[in-house]
Amino acid sequence: MSNISSNIESFAKLGDFLISQDKSLTDTISKAGIANPWFTEENIKKSIDAIAKNYLSKEKLTRWVEGYKIGVGNKNIGLVLAGNIPLVGFHDLLSALITNNNAIIKLSSKDNVLPPFLLNKLVEMDNSFKGRFEIVDKLSGYDAVIATGSDNSARYFEYYFGKKPNIIRKNRTSVAILDGNESKEELQQLGEDMFSYFGLGCRNVSKIFVPKGYDFKQLFEALDSFKSLADFSKYRNNYDYNLALLLLNKEKFLQNEFMILKESDKQAPPISVIYYEEYTNMSGIKIDKYSTQCIVSKSNIPFGKAQHPELSDYADNIDAMDFLTSL
Repeated sequence: MSNISSNIESFAKLGDFLISQDKSLTDTISKAGIANPWFTEENIKKSIDAIAKNYLSKEKLTRWVEGYKIGVGNKNIGLVLAGNIPLVGFHDLLSALITNNNAIIKLSSKDNVLPPFLLNKLVEMDNSFKGRFEIVDKLSGYDAVIATGSDNSARYFEYYFGKKPNIIRKNRTSVAILDGNESKEELQQLGEDMFSYFGLGCRNVSKIFVPKGYDFKQLFEALDSFKSLADFSKYRNNYDYNLALLLLNKEKFLQNEFMILKESDKQAPPISVIYYEEYTNMSGIKIDKYSTQCIVSKSNIPFGKAQHPELSDYADNIDAMDFLTSL
């Protein structure tokens, strides 16, 4: 018999915990920041807040699961989690456990503090989750796999996991399309899409399409509020390195104190660089759907919302819940 209602209640309690000021949570946030300096306190709290509000409300969880036929589950789901931003693999953990399945988890070395803490907190709240997950160095004994990584690791995943039902995710980036009439507020919101988590997420906008002859002055003025990025040494080192490379190669680019804008038909720039491409007609814009996570524009994902996915916003547009409930 499905205990989906109990699962929902437990995850909703976890959501309440995440917005508390519990000392164990604040201590764990500090530990995660020490383990991975890219995980600043601000960024960890931003991720935790988004998970609590967008994923773990009782109403949203209930509405989400109503769209699926959830049975007894009890399959062993191998999860290879990414670690580019804090708790980026939480949606996979939630999906596996809420569908009454078990999770065999290979953590990223970049994010190996926060997920175990939240899972153990879940057991404290609901002892029925005890024994339903295991953190391992190498996956074995799985019935299906959801693995997230780079294009290179995806080839490895396909070789090792290809004989079992699987979802294998590769590199993805996100883009924005500007029409040239954006307000300062919309461009500031675009800055959130670009620079949240230092731009390290697949949902971060790393390329913008602009009308031919676009005046970048308005964009630079709107993004001035993000100049504190240059105060973070690891980000600054990337900026200095990429700036030096462009200068040595005598390439054309635009810059301010923390961002480099470079024209390119490519889509995945290095940290601190945003690619741009001009268009004469929006209908002529070419976006590779296989390497694009999301599109930000006035007619797609609203400015400022790229890093605030809802439960049904699946990575790579592959419905993980449908996959898990149809095993």
